[in-house]
Amino acid sequence: MTHFEQDIIDVHVMLENWLGKGEGDVDALLAHFQPDFMMLTPGGVHFDYNALVGFLDLQRGSRPGLEIVLDEITTLQTWANGAVLHYRETQTRPDQPVNVRWSTAVLNQKEGKITWRLLHETAQP
Repeated sequence: MTHFEQDIIDVHVMLENWLGKGEGDVDALLAHFQPDFMMLTPGGVHFDYNALVGFLDLQRGSRPGLEIVLDEITTLQTWANGAVLHYRETQTRPDQPVNVRWSTAVLNQKEGKITWRLLHETAQP
């Protein structure tokens, strides 16, 4: 497993704890995202870094019992200071439909620190 793949997993563990249990350090979570971060959700909504901050602030502990499982993690391309990865994310919660999405992420690395630049999610029907 590459350090980029491990970062994908680490961020999702932090998200699961934050959204599902209301636990964790939001600043430590946000440190994984660049100030010029962009995200496209399965519903077509564009998020920037400020929208991500607002989302996390409002959604702390809002998804009790949330479990996130990642698989099919594939590194599509790497370069000296970054990588493009693709993976499947399955979210489950008690008494809620299963939510499956495919995601592509662009990650950068500077001075040993990995940050997310772009995340594009697509819902799996």
